[in-house]
Amino acid sequence: MTRTRIVSVLAATLLVAACGEAPAEKSPMTFTNPVHDRNFPDPGVLRVDGTFYAYGTNSAVANVPLLTSTDLVHWTERGDVLPAVGEWADPGNTWAPEVLRTDAGTFVLYYTARWNKADRQCIGTAVADSPTGPFLDTSGEPLICQDDEGGSIDASPFRDEDGSLYLYWKNDGNHIGVPSHLYAQRLDRDGRKLTGDRVRLLTNNQPWHGPVVEAPEMLRHDGKLYLFYSGGAFDQDGYAVGYATCDSPLGPCHDAAENPILRSAGKAAGPGHCYPVTLADGTVWLLYHAWPADAIGSISPGRQMWLDRVDWVGGKPVVHGPTADPQPMPGTANPQKGG
Repeated sequence: MTRTRIVSVLAATLLVAACGEAPAEKSPMTFTNPVHDRNFPDPGVLRVDGTFYAYGTNSAVANVPLLTSTDLVHWTERGDVLPAVGEWADPGNTWAPEVLRTDAGTFVLYYTARWNKADRQCIGTAVADSPTGPFLDTSGEPLICQDDEGGSIDASPFRDEDGSLYLYWKNDGNHIGVPSHLYAQRLDRDGRKLTGDRVRLLTNNQPWHGPVVEAPEMLRHDGKLYLFYSGGAFDQDGYAVGYATCDSPLGPCHDAAENPILRSAGKAAGPGHCYPVTLADGTVWLLYHAWPADAIGSISPGRQMWLDRVDWVGGKPVVHGPTADPQPMPGTANPQKGG
């Protein structure tokens, strides 16, 4: 043993003798929020062959920035997957993207952008052969644009257990001072056309909603359907997450009395626009954005990406967060289960 090693061991031994225990070290089996400390609003997640792809609202240098991870905790920036918006849209307001993998193996990106014919945000689609893009929008017009209801934003695709496809979104009613609603409609097999009737699932009619309900995310868990969503002004600490239970992918949906289930606390302000991720072990984790409590509305660091576990108690989702202390890594937690 070298002299340096002997001195190091002796120093550690003396420290244990004096303090009664060895110095604590951060466990590789834990993580601490935020999991991405730069601005990355409205994360939408896709998992392909063991890799998680997170797509976010536009940055100063990307229409749709991409992050990738294999464990939901360690993320790598991958650039812009939508180099150009469709001809119907103006660049600079590309919001809340999500991606669907079709049965044919192609990837459809749903994104919100400013319609160049009116002061409206609308939803378009772009297609790629890879989850990393580049995605191309050749449609010439938006998929959804509810001009009389303020526009359409926050599109989220959902594949049910029987393979049927649905799209959820919000009319941008608060943009023109009318109610905002969460909508749903069937998608065809290629994910680029809406079919059947359009239905309203929820409206901003609760005090915590304020003028807005948005960011719908449908999840099937233990055979039941849960619609996660956000409410309140995104740039204030009252922004929060709630949920509703739904009888079918097209409703009706029943708002939960205990809402909101994720709200500002500690170092996180205005947590919202969540995305529930179900892992192979059956646990559900919630990715969402939140402002630092002392930097609400900031450009930098902006809305950082957080991750917290969801437990199910009596058939209800309970979010363990916002959690700023070290917590078990996904795949190592011991989830609670309820009926």
